[in-house]
Amino acid sequence: MSDLPALSGPEVAPASGGPAKQLVIFLHGVGADGNDLIGLAPYFQRTLPDARFVSPNAPYPFDMAPFGYQWFSLQEFSEENRLQGAEKAAPILDAFIDAELAKDGLAEENLALIGFSQGAMMSLHVGLRRQNKLAAIISYSGVLVGKDKLKEEIRSLPPVMLTHGTDDPVLPFGFLAQAQEGLTELGVKAEAHTRPGLPHGIDDECIRLGQDFLKRAFGEPAV
Repeated sequence: MSDLPALSGPEVAPASGGPAKQLVIFLHGVGADGNDLIGLAPYFQRTLPDARFVSPNAPYPFDMAPFGYQWFSLQEFSEENRLQGAEKAAPILDAFIDAELAKDGLAEENLALIGFSQGAMMSLHVGLRRQNKLAAIISYSGVLVGKDKLKEEIRSLPPVMLTHGTDDPVLPFGFLAQAQEGLTELGVKAEAHTRPGLPHGIDDECIRLGQDFLKRAFGEPAV
């Protein structure tokens, strides 16, 4: 019996009404919950009608407000703290991924992780360390945590899409180039998209880019 916290949150069944052929896991940002990103599912269903979407609450209560959840504390916003926090939360997310794949009888090649902000940090941290290659990782307004340590720990090279707004007041826009450069150095195919004027968030163009990216990643026919 594992003593790791068990994750749960809202999910959306395949639009096709049949069994899931793909699994898409949304990972929310600090202070939010699973409901924050599950609203993206209907948009992605347009290009992935056979996908099941799940958006778990992060494992820990948000420590700067009486509501919401966090993957780790950001009261100290240092690279060291981000890495330690991601490492602590990683086994929890890995166990959740394993369980969700097992529900549908799917493998990592059928899985995409979509993270926003702190959830993007977790998507990159965990997704690149999985033994088997994921179909795709999308990082919305995120950060590549612990690049130097990743060089030693990376185990697979899934395609990655990064987006970031130029007017982000929370995680500076410069993190986009840092993430793309760091991933490219490691042999990861990472495409980066600048969103002019966008603050810390996901806009319609980010969604459109994500739809196209996952359609390509899963090999879905053009609509």
